[in-house]
Amino acid sequence: MVKQENVIPDMMKAWAVTTPGPIDGQRAPIEFTEKPVPTPQRGEVLVKILTCGVCHTDLHVTEGDLPVHKEHVTPGHEIVGKVVSLGSETRRFKIGERIGIPWFRHACGVCKFCRSGHENLCPHSVYTGWDHDGGYAEYVTVPEGFAYRIPEKFDSLEAAPLLCAGIIGYRAFERANIPAGGRLGLYGFGGSAHITAQIALAQGIEVHVFTRGEDAKKFALELGCASVQGSYDPSPVPLDSGIIFAPVGDMVLPALANLVPGGTLALAGIHMTDIPAMNYQKEIFHEKTLTSVESNTRRDGEEFLTLADRLDIHPEVHEYPLAKADEALRYVKNGDIKGACVLRVSED
Repeated sequence: MVKQENVIPDMMKAWAVTTPGPIDGQRAPIEFTEKPVPTPQRGEVLVKILTCGVCHTDLHVTEGDLPVHKEHVTPGHEIVGKVVSLGSETRRFKIGERIGIPWFRHACGVCKFCRSGHENLCPHSVYTGWDHDGGYAEYVTVPEGFAYRIPEKFDSLEAAPLLCAGIIGYRAFERANIPAGGRLGLYGFGGSAHITAQIALAQGIEVHVFTRGEDAKKFALELGCASVQGSYDPSPVPLDSGIIFAPVGDMVLPALANLVPGGTLALAGIHMTDIPAMNYQKEIFHEKTLTSVESNTRRDGEEFLTLADRLDIHPEVHEYPLAKADEALRYVKNGDIKGACVLRVSED
């Protein structure tokens, strides 16, 4: 039996990817339309969306960098909202409770990866805003076991980027093996990097930023980063670790060259252009490590939200109304972001 709060409409406003292509092209690849309000299935809850972050992955879905998994999908996976309806066999959340919905929507739970604590590598995993309609809409469903409770200190606008930019940044931070008091290079300085920088700085790590955006450079210095330079510039000091957030394979070689012997470079994106051929001696010798980051586990999410609460991490947010999601995507593509973009869908 489905339990619900108040009257839920049959239809809702939502964005849909029509024909993937450049967001700044002559014909927009995404349209503002109407869709039926989804019905929560067994183990799912229906959420009335309050806010939804605009992530670079949404741009990859919209522009076709990622293959189409669902026709006319609604993007968005940094979702904060209130539970308004409960599907059958749900018991974790109550009607009216504020929860967060991330990119990682579901995993099979029985494969060797799920059973070994690596559910992010599950070959049957599905994702919000790619395999299933996401948060550029008024309502969305989520399996209750894959949603998060939001710490009370975060309002719904600033909480949204934590649910992907924050969580993925945290996993990349962990994968980068940064020593205590070490030096970290961040390549690209948008939604995820500015949150990761705060995590690092709060723990006494020296942060150096490599980005093309002039506003992003100024913002990095305001946050307390030690230096800023162009995307391909040599580092002013040898780096223990690096994280590349920009989806640009050409950055990998100079980033590796900036590392000390034994250093680690983590690639945080789901999509990246081709990496050029490496010079073994210059880029990868001296036991340097190059690693990718694939999604996250639910444990990553819980750990990060607890850490963000304890360290008082606060994303810088640019607010857009739901009807201007296309404008927000164009701003993200421009690459000179001071923080993160968030859609305001409804009021608390």
